This record gives sequence, C-alpha cells and structure tokens, in this order.
Amino acid sequence: MIKYTNTKKQLFFDQETEKNTNTTATILVIDDSPTNLEVLYTTLSGAGYEVLVEMDGISGIEQTKNNPPDLILLDIMMPKLDGFETCRRLQADLSTKDIPIIFITALSDIEEKVKGLSLGAVDYITKPFQQNEVLARVQLHLKLRRLNIELDQQKQQLEKRVEERTYELFQALEQLKKTQLQLIQAEKISSLGQVVAGISHEVNNPIGLISTNLYYAKSYVEELINLVKLYQINFPYPGSDIEDKIERMDLDHVLEDLPKLISSMKLGTDNIRGIMQSLRNFSRADGERKKLVDIHQGLETTLLILQYRLKAKSKRPAIQVVKEYGNLPKIECYSGQINQVFMNILVNSIDSLDNSFVISHWTLKDKKTRVNPQIRISTNIDKEAVKITITNNGKGMSDILQSQIFQPFFSTQPKIHENKLGLAISNQIITENHCGKLQCVSSPEQGTEFIIQIPV
Repeated sequence: MIKYTNTKKQLFFDQETEKNTNTTATILVIDDSPTNLEVLYTTLSGAGYEVLVEMDGISGIEQTKNNPPDLILLDIMMPKLDGFETCRRLQADLSTKDIPIIFITALSDIEEKVKGLSLGAVDYITKPFQQNEVLARVQLHLKLRRLNIELDQQKQQLEKRVEERTYELFQALEQLKKTQLQLIQAEKISSLGQVVAGISHEVNNPIGLISTNLYYAKSYVEELINLVKLYQINFPYPGSDIEDKIERMDLDHVLEDLPKLISSMKLGTDNIRGIMQSLRNFSRADGERKKLVDIHQGLETTLLILQYRLKAKSKRPAIQVVKEYGNLPKIECYSGQINQVFMNILVNSIDSLDNSFVISHWTLKDKKTRVNPQIRISTNIDKEAVKITITNNGKGMSDILQSQIFQPFFSTQPKIHENKLGLAISNQIITENHCGKLQCVSSPEQGTEFIIQIPV
C-alpha cells in the first residue's frame, strides 16, 4: 500500500511488497504526482526492479547522491525545481553525471524534447504511460548502462595492461642500453689490451737491449775514466797537442758528467719498462672471479699512466696530486674494472681542471690569484667499506648537471675532451658489479668530489 507524508512530500511503500530478486537494478522515480508514482512503481517493481521514489527535484538530487541508482525517471513539470534544472544539476556533478536520465512528460513540443536531450537526458517517456513501452525503454537504457560500465572497466584494465607493458619495455630498453655500454667498453678494453700487448712486445725488446748494454757501457766507461786518470798521474806533461785537445774537450767535465749521463739513460729505460708494465697491468682482462687487490697499487698505476696530463701546459700550471692514503686491507674486486673507474674519474677531474684553470682565470680583475689546480686522493675504511675520495678544485657544477653526470653520453666538458661513456660505465661497475656506491658532490666554484665505496 502507498502511504503519503505531507511534511516530507515523499511516498513510502510497504516494505512487505514482494520483489523479484533476479536483478539488482535500482530505478529512482522523481515525480510530484502520486498517481504516476503508483503506476510506475507497480510496473517496475513487478518487473523485478528495486524502485526508489521522490516527489521533488531537490529530494531527488539528495537521494541520487546518497544512494546512486542505475537509472532515473524524471518528471519535467514539478514545483520549486523542474525536471530540466534537476537534470542540469545532476549532469554537472561528477558523481552523478553518468547516471542515465529518462524524462517523463505530457509535452509533445519538439523544442522541449530537444532541450531535455541537450541537457543530458537519454530518452523520453510520454504520459499517459504504456507499460510495455516503459519497460522496453528502461530495459534498453539499463542494458546500455551495463555495457558502458563493462566497457569502462575493460578500458581501465587495458590501460593498466598497457602501462605494465610500457614499463616492461622501458625496463628492457634500459637493460639493453646497459648491455650495449658493457659491450662497447669491453670492446674498448679488449682493443686496448691487444694494442698495449703489441706495443709492449715491440718496445720491450729494444728497451731491454739498451738497458743491458748500458750496464756494460757504464762498466767500460768507468774503466776508461780510471785509465785516463792513471795516464794523467804517470804522464803529467803529455805534450802540447794533447794538452790543447784536453782543453778544447773540457776533459774534467766529460769525466764527471759521462757517468751521470749513463745513469740517467739507465733510469729512463727503467721508467719506460715500468710504464709498459703498468699498461699491461691496467689493461689486463679480469677473470670470472674477483681477486684480492691492493687499491693503492691500482691508483698509482693509473696516475703513472696519466702523468703526462698532470704536467704544466701553456694554459695552466702543473696539477698537484695530494695523496692521503689510509691503511687499507686488500679487497676482493675485479682489478681491471676498478682501474677503469679510477682512470675515468681522474680523466674527468683533469678535464675539469683544464677547463677551469685557463690563463684568464689565473689572475682575476681584482688581482687575486686563483689557487693552483689540485687533485686530492684519500682512502680509508668507512664502516664495512673501503672509501676512496677523489676531489678536484675546478669550477664545479650545478645540481642539474650533477643529476645527469652518470647518464650515458652526457658530458660536462667541451667536445675536445668528451668522455661520454666513462662515468656511466664507472657507476655501473661500482653499483652493479661490486655492490658499492659512486657519488658525485659538487657546487659551482667549489670543486667536485667523487666518492667510491666498495664493501670489504
């Protein structure tokens, strides 16, 4: 039975009304006519729908927000708030705009129908009601509503799947880039090793010959000098021709300088052999397993190879290398890869100093002299890791450049000094191959610090 309450202007229906539970679709009917509400309620509930009713637009909007229905049947001609305004407000609200609205009207004016459809309504039901027409239109738009919901769900699932696949492809691309970097650098190191091995073989033979002969030459020269001195003792007056020759050749200077000259040549050949050995050690391929390595030896080998770049140039003074080595144990690592990291960071530091300490920067407008270029290398044990810090007093860099410095193909240096892969590969070697950390700390005009941490 229908009960009507004047204070709320709302129809309440007997809760004992039998309902068909085959469907859970909920329909809200908003109409100020009790007769229309009774007809629509009987028709729709008899078809198995759950029916909610309201007698004015304001209450209908509130009901829609509190209990969103699947479909709304909305009368146009109502007091206070007519159906057009009610529809406009429901369509303007994001939480209710997708609920289909069917207008109930006795109007046959085409303009009124067009107005309703333009406001967002999906259909019209004309009074007096035809039961079959009402059910047919309701079923059609409920079906469209369900299809739209399913389509939206499928769209969301598809977007999620596309997002997942995009992420997978991005990960695959990043892995491919890393693999390419490894292949490029492996090829460079392999080529370097072959070149160094060939040069070492070609250089070692003549250097070995010279070094061996210098040993005997030094011995022969010493004997000849002793013989000349003995002649001078036994024949203090050799004659005017010999005395003139001795004076022209400055025999005393020759006797004093010749041993020094041979010793210097011997030192030079020893240095060349040391450099060639350092090159062989630096370019030696790593095996599959890590080995115990002296970090300081790797640093010294790298500095020896880069000695020529530390010397003074026309545009800057010599780079001073300050070493603050701590007492480090040997650590397990791939020595060739670690040497490669040292090389890349030191080359980057030297490039930065070359770019910072040009002539125009040595003496500033206020006559202050810029500090000489310097690289400081310190090592120590920090908790359970070996910490190697390589600092330069160049111009430094901004936060934006710091965030990009370990990216492949990025360089802060002019093209003539480009080191596009070195720091990216160094970061990969430390973080992935040695489970360590590589950090860059810098600020404009304050220099740059690279911090390497390798677990002991």
